[in-house]
Amino acid sequence: MSLTLAIVGRPNVGKSTLFNRLVGKRLALVDDQPGVTRDLREGQARLGDLRFTVIDTAGLENATDDSLPGRMRRLTERAVDMADICLFLIDARAGVTPNDEIFADILRRRSAHVILAANKAEGAAADAGVLEAYGLGLGEPIRLSAEHGEGMNDLYTRLMPLADAMEEAAEDVAPETDVDISEDDEEDTEGRADEPPAITAEKPLQVAVVGRPNAGKSTLINKILGEERLLTGPEAGITRDAISLQIDWDGTPMRIFDTAGMRKKAKVQEKLEKLSVSDGLRAVKFAEVVVVLLDAAIPFEQQDLRIADLAEREGRAVVIAVNKWDVEENKQDKLRELKESFERLLPQLRGAPLVTVSAKTGRGLDRLHDAILRAHAVWNRRVPTAALNRWLIGMLEQHPPPAPQGKRIKLRYMTQAKTRPPGFVVMCSHPDKMPESYSRYLVNGLRQDFDMPGTPIRLTLRGQGDKNPYKGRRKKNAGALTKHLKARS
Repeated sequence: MSLTLAIVGRPNVGKSTLFNRLVGKRLALVDDQPGVTRDLREGQARLGDLRFTVIDTAGLENATDDSLPGRMRRLTERAVDMADICLFLIDARAGVTPNDEIFADILRRRSAHVILAANKAEGAAADAGVLEAYGLGLGEPIRLSAEHGEGMNDLYTRLMPLADAMEEAAEDVAPETDVDISEDDEEDTEGRADEPPAITAEKPLQVAVVGRPNAGKSTLINKILGEERLLTGPEAGITRDAISLQIDWDGTPMRIFDTAGMRKKAKVQEKLEKLSVSDGLRAVKFAEVVVVLLDAAIPFEQQDLRIADLAEREGRAVVIAVNKWDVEENKQDKLRELKESFERLLPQLRGAPLVTVSAKTGRGLDRLHDAILRAHAVWNRRVPTAALNRWLIGMLEQHPPPAPQGKRIKLRYMTQAKTRPPGFVVMCSHPDKMPESYSRYLVNGLRQDFDMPGTPIRLTLRGQGDKNPYKGRRKKNAGALTKHLKARS
């Protein structure tokens, strides 16, 4: 059984700092201002020999309406219902506030196991706040310092008995699976050819959804998941962290990253937004397929082009998805316009999948799923060396390379060095003299003839070096002779 621990509390009490401490990585964004975390973020925590899932939540606000704080609170309450144990965090230096008392009462009603912890408890200045925490009626508080790692042993001591009890309860209700097999049966089953193969865990496909603010990234992922897992709303820039979610989408294991909206660099002034954008860029670098989500009303804005170009330069497989297609009236004319703009503005991604979707209604999600798998397959494509060299001969006959400064460039042979994205090496003479236009000619030919549309292709020209061991020796010997004669005279 996997234990789930939700960290809850007011804004700015150190929940994300403790989350990062438990998972051993700086996954969650941390800043001095309150309200940084808005979505639920899950991670695999390690505390001594205890392994469990930890959930970082948004700061609890005393709001129950449809405002942004109210929606954040409902998402946190959902995490409380999901978790086996709630770790209620207060700020020991600020002491117990009226909101802490309200939320302690809520946790008593909604969670079977609540652990109270007073964070920022290093030093004598926190003593008064720790004593006040006893008045919440949640038992003895644990003194923690998430930033300095103090109190982790006490947290382990409180978690271990609960983890053992839950494991025993899970074993009691587990179905009987042990079956005695006689020796005769064992002999009969030995060497059977019709036994099913062992099931192995498949590595999930890494997909990042990126785009400008308010393009509908979180709404799209919620529709794929079939539940309101991510915080959404009419406000632009709700998402701050790059949240990863592991799902099975129509039989395909995937890890989807929801990223913060990326504005123009000149408009990004606040430190927190810079952290959010850098978190999204990191998700792009770790992804295999990047879905660039556009708004159908204003597609292919300058920032959209920059984001798509970034994904191509990082060597990711790219899918262009146009959202809010349900409100588009003249769909056929709009689609023709989109395709023309795509080919004209993003020639480096020519042939990449372009799909129309509606995150609100869910239409087009099957096409998006197929486009992601198609782009991933092309990104992993490998071409045999023999086929490459036959193709290279034909390309040279059709259009020989130029001879800059009278030096003829000989292309000797070609091989594929890597995939993800496809990378090719051409051994040739004078690689530094090869014009960029001829390299583009070869890359475009690879796309067309080996069915690799849209994916980034890396082409490296490499010189073979001179095979004549005596070249340059006469000059070297003549220099040595001249030096020797000068020394004698």
